[in-house]
Amino acid sequence: MPRDSYLESRVLAADSVELIHILYEHTLTQLRVARAAMAANDTRGCCSAICKALAAIGELETSLDYNAGGSISRNLARLYGYMRKRLTEANLKREQGPLAEVESLMRTLDEGWTAMQHATAVPAALAYSQAVTDTPEHAWNA
Repeated sequence: MPRDSYLESRVLAADSVELIHILYEHTLTQLRVARAAMAANDTRGCCSAICKALAAIGELETSLDYNAGGSISRNLARLYGYMRKRLTEANLKREQGPLAEVESLMRTLDEGWTAMQHATAVPAALAYSQAVTDTPEHAWNA
């Protein structure tokens, strides 16, 4: 229960960029759960985790802004559609390969999203630190 409260407060406080990151994290978690359940012959657990991953990917798809995102949004839509197809195959055929493939693709997207988050935060921090150190009252002269 505490984890659910933490997640709820994290989601409520998140901006749109962080919400996408949370969906990527959730999808990766569900894919790991699905792979472990499949390895343990836990059909119900595997199916449940795959369904949760599919739901998260569906949320990612509906969050795409084709006007602002242009070709990036279209490419992501195609990739998300491919991931849904592979997860459905994994669920129907009880195969680890498609799960591993989607996990790898999702991890790559998450890493790129995280790098983008940090890249947009760094210039703002640098601009602030430059402004502070350039003022006479913050001259660090000994």
